[in-house]
Amino acid sequence: MKKQSISVTVDAVVFKKEKAQYFTLLIRRKNPPFQNQWALPGGFVENEEDLEAAAKRELKEETGIEISLCKQLYTFGKPQRDPRGRTISIAYVGFAKPSDQPKAADDAKEAKWFEIEKLPKLAFDHQEIINLAISRFLQDLP
Repeated sequence: MKKQSISVTVDAVVFKKEKAQYFTLLIRRKNPPFQNQWALPGGFVENEEDLEAAAKRELKEETGIEISLCKQLYTFGKPQRDPRGRTISIAYVGFAKPSDQPKAADDAKEAKWFEIEKLPKLAFDHQEIINLAISRFLQDLP
């Protein structure tokens, strides 16, 4: 049996509500692939790291935002989802305070809140991830 060469990543879908409007947090990627495109905060899981801890770490490193509650959304693993090679990503969802303001750092050139109805074109399969998060976490909220 051939040894697998699969990378494990995490993505953080973070929502906030302001004046009856929902927003999600995105970063503009500093590095290839998809350099300068908008994406969810996230990245590679370190060898000895818990998955949820990795999602929180990547979120803080790239945006400065810290959230206490993260729920696992889904695992995304289509073979061609990342041009660098086979990558499986575990997506987490959390909610920020309306006052939370991101500050780009690490692999992020920019970090910004977007209205969920007015998202830019996204890297990877991140539109699919956000759509699933909206359907599972925002459908029944006021």
